[in-house]
Amino acid sequence: MNPMTIALLAGGVSLACSLLLPLVVRPLLVRLGIMDVPNERSSHARPVLRGLGLAVLIAMVIAGITAVLLLRSEASASQAWPTLLVVVIGSLCAGLLGLTEDLRGLSVPVRSVLLLVIALLVPVLLIASNGEPVLNFVGTGGTAALSIGGTIVLVVYAVLFISSYINVANFMDGLNGISGFHGVIAGLTFAAAGWLTGHAWLIAAGLILAAGFAGFLPWNLTKPGAFLGDVGSYLLGGATAITSFAALLAGVPLLASIGPMVIYFGDVGVTLVKRMRAGHKWDEPHKEHTYQRIQQMGYTHVQASACTAGATLLASLLGLASCFVGLLGTLTLLVAGLVVLGVYLALPKLLPLRAA
Repeated sequence: MNPMTIALLAGGVSLACSLLLPLVVRPLLVRLGIMDVPNERSSHARPVLRGLGLAVLIAMVIAGITAVLLLRSEASASQAWPTLLVVVIGSLCAGLLGLTEDLRGLSVPVRSVLLLVIALLVPVLLIASNGEPVLNFVGTGGTAALSIGGTIVLVVYAVLFISSYINVANFMDGLNGISGFHGVIAGLTFAAAGWLTGHAWLIAAGLILAAGFAGFLPWNLTKPGAFLGDVGSYLLGGATAITSFAALLAGVPLLASIGPMVIYFGDVGVTLVKRMRAGHKWDEPHKEHTYQRIQQMGYTHVQASACTAGATLLASLLGLASCFVGLLGTLTLLVAGLVVLGVYLALPKLLPLRAA
């Protein structure tokens, strides 16, 4: 079985399990009484079942283990399975941390420490399993090996990058469809990057991510509906950031590895800066993110989520285009990505109000 077939099979397993597992997980969540009660941050008006991200977590782990075992038995992919295994383990740890938050809650210090531990474990395991990192900051001819000092800096970057994005994905999980769309777009982007750069593990990781969250969407968007919960949003942030960093270590161009994350990082970062400048505490519940402001203008959850998803798709495509260009082209694509982010952030002023 060749690596591409393995990746497609893993994606199919992830989709099938994600679609079917809620039949088992949902009754369990009902018995446990895990409900999302509207608060200052909520964009919904009635209690909704949350925690269905557990089904996505199980689906992605089953598919990931399947892909790892099959890639391990494939001689031509002997170097691929260790990286995919670290991605699966890291994503599982992020999801389990979110599940703990859903079930019993964690204090901010404890949660922060555990996030940092996960974010440190991942780069250490990736570097240990792959050897000396070789980064590609420019699509064509931009690879550079790192010294020991550079590797230490890279690990510090990974800790901040991964732990931050898990929080970012959690902050952005506030509308029906938004996280599902994000998981699908990010996963397909990573799969495309893997295909363009010849990394079988990345194709598999991307398809598993995309299919896992695609399977959640019907349960999220149809009545009575259900939310991912922290287990799902932590999984989304963890899987996306870990796959992105692993792709960077594998030589995928920088913009291609971070393209799916630009809009989310931008929305959260700009919103937090505005709130802190206005004298608010950064961790206070609020509904001031760009996607929330769009929904408050009279747009449905799906319409507002589609605005965020559309901007994410554009940024992702620009990132993938960096696989084909040199330094000047990379800088041009970077500027174009920032323009996309700027237009997205301005949508609450650009879009017309909708009648209630």
